[in-house]
Amino acid sequence: MTLKEYYRLFDKEITAAIVSALKEDRINNDVTTKLTLQGTAGKKKLKAVLLCKEDCILAGLDIFKRVYRQLDPKAKFTVYAADGSKLRKGRKVLEVTSSRETLLKGERTALNFLQRMSGIATLTGYFVKQLKYKGAKILHTRKTTPNFRVFEAAAVKTGGGDFHRLSLESAVMIKDNHIEAAGGMAELLDKLLRKNISYNLKQKFEIEVKSFEEIDLVCRYAAGFAEIIMIDNFPPQSIDRAIKLLKTNGFKIEVSGGVNMANFAKYQRKGIDFYSIGMLTHSYKSCDFSLEF
Repeated sequence: MTLKEYYRLFDKEITAAIVSALKEDRINNDVTTKLTLQGTAGKKKLKAVLLCKEDCILAGLDIFKRVYRQLDPKAKFTVYAADGSKLRKGRKVLEVTSSRETLLKGERTALNFLQRMSGIATLTGYFVKQLKYKGAKILHTRKTTPNFRVFEAAAVKTGGGDFHRLSLESAVMIKDNHIEAAGGMAELLDKLLRKNISYNLKQKFEIEVKSFEEIDLVCRYAAGFAEIIMIDNFPPQSIDRAIKLLKTNGFKIEVSGGVNMANFAKYQRKGIDFYSIGMLTHSYKSCDFSLEF
């Protein structure tokens, strides 16, 4: 799915989140703006300049614009960079023209989206740049900020990563707690086989393994329905053996669990298809932007 398709698919959710964020900031009762711009002063048009204040990958510019269009459908923009662009400190990103009142009310909300999404895109871009083997992809996880996932996943995509499981309904992912709740891997696979799981599932089918015993079981019994096997928290020295066993049986491989900037190189191997990295959405640093009047 492209970013454009993603934004189209989640258009209603994005609009609702923007409206909620503006409501949270109580924009209709901005006591400071009311005090400083009395009478008709707040209605006068003004041009504000969006500046990048540190090197980063830009993400969320479309969301920034949507915040202001929510306040003023006639707001005008002159754009100097696009989402996914690598920006240098001091770069002029955009000019927005609207009433002084509107610019002040929407400033913080618009910047909050942009700064966080650019931080995620920048961190994602770091991992993408470090990839050694062609075809491997960086994925987000569901370790996202509540009610902000739609934007965080988009930021990962903007930074060069790819979409993973966006919600519990978007893919079958059998993880360790599912396995324990079902009585163990052998019991679970037996139940699934008795249900005649077919290749024609609407969702992708993924199973997490934590040991070579579990790898042996999925190789023997899950090849008929599972597409991806996640090797979770395997030490780097065990990955080569896991890859050989799983690839021989036709599985795609996802590595997850504790992957970070310091150890990413140790985890990379030819044959790994995906690296899902939780820190992309739970440990990023927001990028610095300002809106100058």
